[in-house]
Formats: sequence, structure tokens, C-alpha cells
Amino acid sequence: MSAPPDEAAPPAPRSLSDLFVSFTLLALQGFGGVLAVVQRELVEKKRWMTREEFIEEWSVAQIMPGPNVINLSIMIGWKHFGWRGALAGLAGMLTFPLLVVLALALVYAEFASNPQVAGALRGMGAVAAGLITATGLKLLPALQKNAMGPALCAALGVATFAAIALLKLPLFWVLLALGGVGCVLAYRRLA
Repeated sequence: MSAPPDEAAPPAPRSLSDLFVSFTLLALQGFGGVLAVVQRELVEKKRWMTREEFIEEWSVAQIMPGPNVINLSIMIGWKHFGWRGALAGLAGMLTFPLLVVLALALVYAEFASNPQVAGALRGMGAVAAGLITATGLKLLPALQKNAMGPALCAALGVATFAAIALLKLPLFWVLLALGGVGCVLAYRRLA
């Protein structure tokens, strides 16, 4: 007898191959800024995570050394298939994108001195910033369920922005200080 719909298991990767292909396709879409792509694919399309789970997992992936999305792929793979899933997620994120990057490096080496190419690359930076901002705004409603509440989360976000963008403090120390404050505040609220 199957479980009622409200008790059914949430969608998950069907196999190691599904995990590998999903992360390969995700990585090949992620030129310039992957946060928007990752959130759309994992939360909205595949529904492997809720917005709240995505924010929590992304936060952990950001404070770990290495690229955020690779950390996330390892965490999701591990969650569903153990060490084999972690390797499949990592391989999906790296294999084909590595080949594309190597090919692009060869092309870039040929045309790097061209002023139009340099201008196009600067324009792509603005697009990447827009993608990150749009995704952040899209994820704001998930803060309603955060243990600290939206006001405290916003205050920590503004403090982090000010420390990094305005005061130009090192990211490591900002994460250590403000991340530590956030952890302590969330722990106290949950206790």
C-alpha cells in the first residue's frame, strides 16, 4: 500500500547516473554565476530541496573551502547515495565543464588582446551581479521560517555587506565573526 500524498517521500535523484547527468547539465549552464541556476534547478524544477533546505545547505557550502556549488553537489550526493553519490556529484560538476573551460582557454589565449573581447567580458560581470541579486531577492521569503526571524537575518546581511563591500574587511574574518554571531543567535532561539 502506498503512502498518502502528504507523506510521500520528496523527489530525489533516481540513480547515480541521474545525479551525474543533473549536475553536469547544471554545471554547463552556470557561466558567470551559478547561484541562480542552482536554485532554479534544484528547488524549482527538480524539487530535490525546499527553499529553506537550499538556503541552509548553500550556507554550509559557502563557508567550506572550495567552490560553493561543488561543495553543494558533494553534500547532495552524499545525502542520497553516500560516498558514491558524493563522487558522482563531484564528477558531474567537473568532467564536461573542465573540457569546455580548457577549450575556452585556448580560444581566449588567441583573442585576449582584442578590445571587444575585453569589453564583452566586463559586461558579463554586470549580468552575473544581476543574477546573484535576483536570486537573493527570490529567496527572501524563505527567511520567514528562519529561527532568527527576518529582521535579525536582514541585520546580519547588511552588516556582512558593509563589512565586506564598504569596509573591505577580509572575508575569512567577517565569516568567522558574523557567522559566529549568527550561529550563537540561532542556537539560543532554537534552545
